[in-house]
Amino acid sequence: MKKIKVGVVGVGHLGKFHVEKYSRMPNVELAGFADISPERRETISRQYGIPGYEDYHRLIPKIDAVSIVVPTTQHAEVAKDFLMEKVDVLIEKPISRSIAEAEGLIALAGTQGCLLQVGHLERFNPVYLKIKPYIKNPLFFESHRLSPFKARGIDVDVILDLMIHDLDLILHLVQSPAEQIQAVGVPVVSPRVDIANVRIQFQNGCVANITASRISLQEMRKMRIFQPAAYLSLDFWEKTYSVVRLEQPNEKSSLGPKFASENGTANGGDALEMELLSFVNAVRTRSDPVVCGEDGKKAIAMALWINQEIEKNLKFADQFPGTLDLIKGWKGVSSPRESH
Repeated sequence: MKKIKVGVVGVGHLGKFHVEKYSRMPNVELAGFADISPERRETISRQYGIPGYEDYHRLIPKIDAVSIVVPTTQHAEVAKDFLMEKVDVLIEKPISRSIAEAEGLIALAGTQGCLLQVGHLERFNPVYLKIKPYIKNPLFFESHRLSPFKARGIDVDVILDLMIHDLDLILHLVQSPAEQIQAVGVPVVSPRVDIANVRIQFQNGCVANITASRISLQEMRKMRIFQPAAYLSLDFWEKTYSVVRLEQPNEKSSLGPKFASENGTANGGDALEMELLSFVNAVRTRSDPVVCGEDGKKAIAMALWINQEIEKNLKFADQFPGTLDLIKGWKGVSSPRESH
């Protein structure tokens, strides 16, 4: 079987894990990577015995497919250069910083006959894959995604940083246009919104209530789903789930309805590894990616709509004197091609 030659652009916090996963895949040749940091290039080159380039353009002729793991502001620019040379692209979430950029990448991938996959990782989370067959006609979502503050993520707000994971899942499961959004959010320790709550009303009647925060003292990634005759709960962080279903007894009981429940843990499975394996398989078979460019565009469109609603409710004042200068001074914040 012919080996697929792959590369990675951006080997910061997340990109280095892309390198690690690719390096262990059968029938995949990790041909090289690119990063603007000399220290990271030296470390990764020495660890994996592969060439590292400061200029990602030097990587293009050496590979069939690439993972782009750079800040959101560079997604469209870098992806375009690879697509122009007919290299299949996996681009980390969010696909871009605007709908226009997303549409441009989708159109270019189509013209060039390239695959464009978006890194919405929770689609490959083992607990989501375990519970997905039970999800039928969801009517209400309650989602909480909380994380301690990390300076590396402040090139975007909490909607594009964290909430977009849940937006992608909900849009994929509901398959109905949104008709109304109510959203509030505030900046707390960065110049951008750090905590937000959103209520989305879909045309089919489904409602989603979503909270995201990057100023929590603990990690939390939970979602509850209510649907006809069933309630489902999943913890993306702990990989645990519960399914409670209404039983249909043969005859009426004075004791009321009966319920059957199932609780478990989705053992095994690495979401990032499964995502990258899926990408490589799509490259090899020329099949549609699990998370395509259109999915990425829908998620970014929803995120931007939410941000518009937050702007309406957020009154910016001189509430953070000196904070912006402090943020800008943090190491790595302004590095243009470091990973998320």
